[in-house]
Amino acid sequence: MSTPRIAEVVRNTNETQIRIAINLDGSGKQNLNTGVPFLDHMLDQIARHGLIDLDVEAKGDLHIDAHHTVEDVGITLGQAVAKAVGDKKGLRRYGHAYVPLDEALSRVVVDFSGRPGLEFHVPFTRSMIGGFDVDLTREFFQGFVNHALVTLHIDNLRGANAHHQCETVFKAFGRALRMASELDARAAGTIPSTKGSL
Repeated sequence: MSTPRIAEVVRNTNETQIRIAINLDGSGKQNLNTGVPFLDHMLDQIARHGLIDLDVEAKGDLHIDAHHTVEDVGITLGQAVAKAVGDKKGLRRYGHAYVPLDEALSRVVVDFSGRPGLEFHVPFTRSMIGGFDVDLTREFFQGFVNHALVTLHIDNLRGANAHHQCETVFKAFGRALRMASELDARAAGTIPSTKGSL
């Protein structure tokens, strides 16, 4: 029986107080309370499509705006994923997904490289989705990659509806993360790199 790949991270600053618990080998169960409804909706996509159990509690300075909360949730999620994958032995390492939603189509590729890198190409068709500033999408993923130490390529290939564009990105991210973080029985006990470390 393999060791459960679970983690809990608490991050407290003058701007936000965040607790995230994850199980990479879960079933998509989630409890989400960030104070930013659209962010909760997007985190739900990660959990359900990544089959990651995700518990997120966040309190932030929303009286200013959602920037600090969204960015810091990305940071804390990155820390939790890094902790849960552990030494990366037997990890598939790479994951990718294409996800459509009506007219929108996005592609996400993940590499548990040990190096933070983000390529983010999403030409949103409007600046706000309800009360959510679409610029915060990049901030979320930048925070994630900086602390998960992954390389992440995000491309929205087409889309006319900004909600659809964003949702396909998060769904594809969940699917790609699921693939990359899976354990490969054929590679058990080995590090998926010619360097011998990641």
